[in-house]
Amino acid sequence: MASLGRLEEITDLRTIWQNDSKDFTEWLAKEDNINLLSETTGLEISAEETHSPVGKFSVDILASESGTNRKIIIMSSFTGTEDSSLGKLITYAAGKNADVIIWIVRHANEEHKAAIEWLNSRTWNTTGFFLCEIKLFRIGDSEPAVKFEVISRPNTWAKETRKISEGVSDIEKLRFDYWNAFQDYAFDGGSNPKFAASYRRWQTSSNYGVVFGTGRPGCSIIIAKTRDDIEAGLNIADDRELFTYLLGRKDDIEAECGMIFDWLELPDKKGNRIRAKKSPARIDDKETWPEQFDWIMSSVISIREVFGRHIKEFGNE
Repeated sequence: MASLGRLEEITDLRTIWQNDSKDFTEWLAKEDNINLLSETTGLEISAEETHSPVGKFSVDILASESGTNRKIIIMSSFTGTEDSSLGKLITYAAGKNADVIIWIVRHANEEHKAAIEWLNSRTWNTTGFFLCEIKLFRIGDSEPAVKFEVISRPNTWAKETRKISEGVSDIEKLRFDYWNAFQDYAFDGGSNPKFAASYRRWQTSSNYGVVFGTGRPGCSIIIAKTRDDIEAGLNIADDRELFTYLLGRKDDIEAECGMIFDWLELPDKKGNRIRAKKSPARIDDKETWPEQFDWIMSSVISIREVFGRHIKEFGNE
């Protein structure tokens, strides 16, 4: 019989991260590591900024959720779930107008678990709180392995369903059905396995747009569904140099994507948009939904791969 090792928990997290708000934050913000938290929470998290200012304070990580573009804040507290940490969490959530709040602790006590559950029961629609424990394990002399465990989570499905049932407009209800149908089509044996392998289901909402990550902070793929058409494109937050670089490669990018884009410089806003449009694509024409869904998936993959290559070249110059 094969020899088996013994799983050992590393109880002192500071043997790996000396400072939870600095060392751990920088570690977690990396794509491979934030994906671990995404898998645990069921959210598609894209880190955008570390130590993001909130008045005279700063929140560890400011992020967004692919698919919904909900704003996420992440705070870690390795010294326990003290009252002061909970107060900071609320301050950061208010300062960033966050939709999703993730609190990572070494050990969650019953009082603070109850407080998070109370907040989830009282908040409205898309706002939700996650309380997560972080643990470290090793087998023998192996490298430490990280495990996140959700202790308390929001019942976002119940909140969104309640919202849909309480007097929203017909177009909002139709968008809710549209994105529900899209996810069923995309992730249950759809025609684009690469899309299904690259992304995961998100909490359906009645928003007109969904956002997908690119792996680069500040760059996101946006799909916007109006009554009559669909827009697919790249949003570049506060990086005009990158936008100018990509614009200089416009012909190559459009040829590689097989798409014609509008290149929108937004001098009065922090960001630039690059978008293509499919029209007509009526939201009330359910017979054409599969065709629309195929266009969305192929557009997301093309934008991610083609722009991703050029963005990587920009970073290497």
